[in-house]
Amino acid sequence: MITMRPSSCPMAVLAAVFVLASCKPSPDLPRGKADPALAGAFDAYVTAVDSIGEEIHSIMIVKKGRVVAEKWFGDHTPDEPHGLWSVSKTFTSMAVGLAVDAGLVRLDDRVMDFFPDQVPAERSAYLEEMTVRHLLTMTCGHAKDPTAAIRDHAENWVEAFLAEPVAFKPGTYFCYNSMGTYLISAIVQKVTGEKLADFLGPRLFEPLGIASPVWEESPQGIDCGGWGLYLKTEDMAKFGQLLLQGGLWKGSRLLPEGWIAEASSRQVDSRPAGTTPEQVLARGLTVENSDWLQGYGYQMWQCRHQGFRADGAYGQYIIVLPEKEAVIAMTAHVKYGMQKEIDQVWDILLPAL
Repeated sequence: MITMRPSSCPMAVLAAVFVLASCKPSPDLPRGKADPALAGAFDAYVTAVDSIGEEIHSIMIVKKGRVVAEKWFGDHTPDEPHGLWSVSKTFTSMAVGLAVDAGLVRLDDRVMDFFPDQVPAERSAYLEEMTVRHLLTMTCGHAKDPTAAIRDHAENWVEAFLAEPVAFKPGTYFCYNSMGTYLISAIVQKVTGEKLADFLGPRLFEPLGIASPVWEESPQGIDCGGWGLYLKTEDMAKFGQLLLQGGLWKGSRLLPEGWIAEASSRQVDSRPAGTTPEQVLARGLTVENSDWLQGYGYQMWQCRHQGFRADGAYGQYIIVLPEKEAVIAMTAHVKYGMQKEIDQVWDILLPAL
């Protein structure tokens, strides 16, 4: 069971989310005008969205700190908080950076040491080696993601995660693991005494003008971390601009110096979520045709074209392109694969940027 609070929300309480999001207007990003090439490319992109049968909900392009193109499709609106799915993970990574900077946690701290009363009596040496860094890089050693089984059947998610078999030496095997990000959220709550959204509130959300963010939480009252955050498209774009600026916002440093560079760099090799090395080969995926083989940082993916991104199921993206001084925020509910969605960005929009 997942519970809700003014940091959470499925459809049954979506109306409450709109109320929360509108209780305090957030400062908008400044607006600019797209040059003719980008304006033409954006029109072509909108036409392509209509032709491929995918359900894109919104897109916003920020160039040199100004919104130069934006559109909401169907009945979606600028004031709509949208489920971010795994884009939530990148916000969780920022909380770790802040906690590290405050001296509350170290990346090489062992995971089990934060929860001594929930560690199984019989445990493997690999569990004892698992660190915060391994959670951040999706290399905690699990052979498959245990999230669905734990979320749907376990009473205590932390305890169930620690009881999962650790098949590989931590740091040696990439396995996309949303419950591992939940453990990060639990660690942040343990060392700060605050839930993840509350900890990030005055340090990140409020300075960015993000009002009352909604985040789903576990039965134990811990923000899910790996999913469950709801924000508006413009909130996503602001966060992307903060990442582009290395943690600086309007002359103030919100995130520790160097954290974005470290978190967004290639820390480990990567694969699409839920795939094995054998499946990658069988599907013909290569670094030339897959944005999921470019490498993984701290809850962030590398992109082709010298970029990095936060991404979430069904086509949620915050794409950061430092060489283009650009950010692209997108929401969607795609059916045929997220690669097809991001390929449109590369094929149609990138040349104009």
